[in-house]
Amino acid sequence: MTTTVDVTPAPPVAAPETANNNTENHKNRIQVSNTKKPLFFYVNLAKRYIQQHNEVELSALGMAITTVVTIAEILKNNGLATEKKVLTSTVGMKDESKGRMVQKAKIEIVLGKSDKFDKLMAPANTTESEAATDDKK
Repeated sequence: MTTTVDVTPAPPVAAPETANNNTENHKNRIQVSNTKKPLFFYVNLAKRYIQQHNEVELSALGMAITTVVTIAEILKNNGLATEKKVLTSTVGMKDESKGRMVQKAKIEIVLGKSDKFDKLMAPANTTESEAATDDKK
């Protein structure tokens, strides 16, 4: 008795479009912690992300929410960014010390590039290039 088995490969499955969109959105996301890096590390990183992607998404949980709000306010008050979207929610997480589920507050702030961004960032770039030129002399 002979049995034949069909071994033709299955066609590749395309990823859903939402997965592609999420991947793009994560390129400009900064997940802020209030214990790992100083405040102005995140401010300068956000400026760089705005330069590269025209917007930045700041995200934080729990106690780091105040840090994200401060970063957003610094960028807005300096005329570098405009507020596009603010999302708040709660996320269920397992508390490692107690071993039970706890609800954590979450915030996501999307900032866009302001009209004045390039003009305001130009003096910083000019002084850096002038300093480099002076060093070579």
